Amino acid sequence: MREDLDLNLLGNQNVKYPFSYAPEVLETFDNKHPDNDYFVKFNCPEFTSLCPITSQPDFATIYISYIPDKKMVESKSLKLYLFSFRNHGDFHEDCMNIIMKDLIKLMDPKYIEVWGKFTPRGEYL
Repeated sequence: MREDLDLNLLGNQNVKYPFSYAPEVLETFDNKHPDNDYFVKFNCPEFTSLCPITSQPDFATIYISYIPDKKMVESKSLKLYLFSFRNHGDFHEDCMNIIMKDLIKLMDPKYIEVWGKFTPRGEYL
């Protein structure tokens, strides 16, 4: 049974990957069980952003867990959104806060946590 959802990215074979920070790619759908408190978890093992000092790439696994209220984030749009950080220059902590704030603005979850496990690199000299 196919549902009639207002989603543009899911199932679209002609998706263009954004090369700069793009919160506008995020899409939502209605939570069918808003009366239940349950976790939705998403892991992105290939997150990349740029160090704002050295412009070198930083690599991480991003972990997102949330308890939805009325809206949920569509996972393909979330993947494309996280990919949009590839050329974004910011510190690790800033990237995590940007992601969390964008998701709160998008779906106003009952609870959310966003954290990243970044790989270590050498110091800037």
